[in-house]
Amino acid sequence: MKRILSSFFLIINYKTILITILAVVSTFVCIHYNFTAKFPDMLVGVAIVFPVVFSIGSAYTRRETALQRLSDFKGHAIAMYFAMRDWPSDKNNDLANQTRGIILEMVIIMKDMFKTSHDEDWSKNEKAMYDKFSELSILTMKMRDYGTQSGEISRISQYVSKMVIAFDNMKIIHNYRTPITLRAYSKVFIYIFPIIYGPYFASAHMDYSMHLEYAMPVLYSFILVSLDNIQDHLENPFDEVGEDDIKIDAHDTLRQLS
Repeated sequence: MKRILSSFFLIINYKTILITILAVVSTFVCIHYNFTAKFPDMLVGVAIVFPVVFSIGSAYTRRETALQRLSDFKGHAIAMYFAMRDWPSDKNNDLANQTRGIILEMVIIMKDMFKTSHDEDWSKNEKAMYDKFSELSILTMKMRDYGTQSGEISRISQYVSKMVIAFDNMKIIHNYRTPITLRAYSKVFIYIFPIIYGPYFASAHMDYSMHLEYAMPVLYSFILVSLDNIQDHLENPFDEVGEDDIKIDAHDTLRQLS
């Protein structure tokens, strides 16, 4: 029950209440001054619902792709750790522990990096990630000193390469999201629509029982602003604000490196 309420208040917030109040006031004023108009209902779907649903679908697809890339990163990181632990013929080495420490640091850096937008720490974190990739590459070469075959070392180098590709894909997903112009267009219409449709709601007030004439502006406001809030929470799949965001858990990764 607590989780349901938490999810509810993520999509019903102060913006929902504000737009609902403005829509009700607009309808009240139009009814009071008998200012009515018959606007087409299809305008709502064409101008607002379709672009918002498209944006939500695009954001959800981007989140699913980010999950796949995070899985690729973790999978190759774990495979590299196992290779460092099991492949050298000389087991008297600390390669596995060093690899585990580097991977854990990389997960922590990614978590901090992707939770925020571009700021002064972004470039530092990005450089730190590539420094860690370099450390993994150097560590791979050290396996030669402990009896690992050249072919196996080449395969581990491919693991590092695939981790770099997965990280870059997640970085691109973080930086390039729903087109800004489409988001701006949707927000403008979502926030002004319930207000400018006051004459339309006023024209139908005689069809409802007393005080139910305000049901339509309330419902329109709740539905449209809630859809916009859902899209906002899906926009950055790494910020860990929404219920559906990606959780980069360093402790979970550490448990798998044992």
